[in-house]
Amino acid sequence: MMTKTPPSVDLHINPTLARKILTGFIRTEIERVGFHKAVLGLSGGIDSALACYLAAEALGPQNVLAMRMPYHTSSPESLEHAQLVIDTLGVQSLTVPITEMVEPLFVRFPDMDNLRKGNVMARARMIVLYDQSSAFGGLVIGTGNKTEILLGYSTLYGDSACALNPIGDLYKTQVRQLAADMGVPSEIIAKPPSADLWVGQTDEDELGFTYEQADQLLYLLVDQRYSPEDCIAAGFEPPLVHAVVARVRRNHFKRILPPIAKISNRTIGYDFLYPRDWGT
Repeated sequence: MMTKTPPSVDLHINPTLARKILTGFIRTEIERVGFHKAVLGLSGGIDSALACYLAAEALGPQNVLAMRMPYHTSSPESLEHAQLVIDTLGVQSLTVPITEMVEPLFVRFPDMDNLRKGNVMARARMIVLYDQSSAFGGLVIGTGNKTEILLGYSTLYGDSACALNPIGDLYKTQVRQLAADMGVPSEIIAKPPSADLWVGQTDEDELGFTYEQADQLLYLLVDQRYSPEDCIAAGFEPPLVHAVVARVRRNHFKRILPPIAKISNRTIGYDFLYPRDWGT
């Protein structure tokens, strides 16, 4: 998709340092609000596997609850890979199928397309996660990476919902690096990324470009503050640049709290921003 060689983009991280920072982040952010445990959805993919490895190291495996939440069309391989992580780490686990939760809505709206069904399933899984968060006494850990968050490749109040996210500042390329360093099984790292929302679904088919392409471009646009025109001049194909920029702009609403109409002097999200504003 390139007319000429784009600039060399160095996305390598120091995995030892990243591991120390992220495990410290998990432990500090959970303990600062009086908790000691975490709950996460374990899909069998690399992102949730890495988040589980980090949480187990930060809190101890006995303090991590990994949830498998399959739909009846979910890949058996995904369940097997999730179980492999559970067995390797020794974290606590629970399997709660969501088929009976979502099917009545699918029946009620027979014209529902795959996108709507996928959103329903993602939100049903978050219902289960937050219920078990209460039952287990742990906070929900997010599993979305920086690439997905920037592109808006998530379901609002579904897989994007969490109390804290340790991998949200890692591009997909960097997730793979850290996962390999931490010993995430190679079969999980190597398989095509998929939300497993329907048979044969893959992230890159839906997006229309690869994560590698997106990571290189997003790093220049976001971290290096390149303009879209700079990226095109550097060798990125215009349709790719326009598609990525449009996604980042269109999905900004997914990355922020809902805006509040301002009518007072101190509005939440504008002037009232931090706990220290209220005597702490």
